Order: sequence, then C-alpha cells, then structure tokens
Amino acid sequence: MLKIWGRLNSINVEKVIWCAGEAGVDFERIDAGGKFGLVDTPEFRHRNPCGKVPVIDDDGFLLWESNAIVRYLAAKHAPGKLLAEDAAARAQAERWMDYQLGTIAPLLSPLFRGIVRTAPKNRNRDEISSAFHALADALTIVDGALNDGPYLVGEDFTVADIPLGTVAHRWFNMPVEEVGLERPRMAALQAWYETLRERPAVSALFAAPLS
Repeated sequence: MLKIWGRLNSINVEKVIWCAGEAGVDFERIDAGGKFGLVDTPEFRHRNPCGKVPVIDDDGFLLWESNAIVRYLAAKHAPGKLLAEDAAARAQAERWMDYQLGTIAPLLSPLFRGIVRTAPKNRNRDEISSAFHALADALTIVDGALNDGPYLVGEDFTVADIPLGTVAHRWFNMPVEEVGLERPRMAALQAWYETLRERPAVSALFAAPLS
C-alpha cells in the first residue's frame, strides 16, 4: 500500500493526498513534520535527506518533492486522466505546476506564515502587505487563464489544478481583513475554486481550518 509521510496542515502534503484521492489510490498516512517531528530521525532521512514532508513509499519506491509525487501518482495510477499522454497537453499542465512552485509559493509562504501562524502583535505588516500584493498580481495570471475554460488546461481536471487549487484555498480563506487588506475581485479564480472544493477527493481537506 502507498504510504505518505506528512502532517495534514502542510500545503505540500495536501497536494499529494488530493492527487491520491483523485487517482483512486488507497494509502496510509503517517504524521510527520511540524509538531509531530520524526523528520530528523535516521529512518526518515533515509527516505528524504532534506528532512521535509511529504515523502511517499509506493511498494518500495521512495519519492520526495510534492509536485514530483503528484506527477508520479498521476502517471502511474491515472494515465491519460490526470496527466495527459500527449506531450503538448502534458507540458501545459506541468507549466502550471512549475508556476505554483517557482512563482506562487515564495509569495504565499510569508503571507500565510504572517497571517495564520503569527500572533497579531508579532505580525510584520509591511512584509505581509508586500507579499499580498505580489501574490494578487501573480494570481491574476491564473484568473485570466481560467477565462478560457473551467480548468487550467481546458475542459478536464488535471494535475495542473491541484497545486494551484491548494493555493486558492488559502488565498480565499486567510483572514487578510485582520491586517486591513482586501482581495481584488477575480471572478474566474473564485468560480474555479468553488468547483474544486466540491470534489470528493479534497472536500474534507478543505473543510479543515487553516493552521
């Protein structure tokens, strides 16, 4: 059985659990990282020398890095469904995964940490505001792409939607109003997120409070 190491409040672990659900893969999840520790043990470092979650063990095959895991699970368990076999269509999906990792994640991290994981009295409002506006600009590109179809790569849900879907969940649910910020209107992004949150594979994950 597929094993997934990682805590439920990790955005990167969330991607993997969501993908496994979409692909119909049964799995066992082991708490690791954050308050659960475990990541500095020799056994865990054997699985991932970086000491980070998520990590999977798929019948002896070890893999770390969340987007790589999503690609792997989709290619193995849902070929042609979550990850296209056509090279051009596949590249379209993987581009959005890279955009999430290379452009969006460095902006979301300080914003999420500053609002959700920092006590109000300790918040750096300048850092939060800067990250918020930069992230809003980056998400307008996603919003624009969604004007062309219900999902990021045309008419069907793919691996493209998973990483950025976890971002959208945080974008629309972080209490940014507490620091005097207001989200710009992004109708296509909002509609896409509302569609995603109804998917059985992620509905329970999205129902949990951000932490």
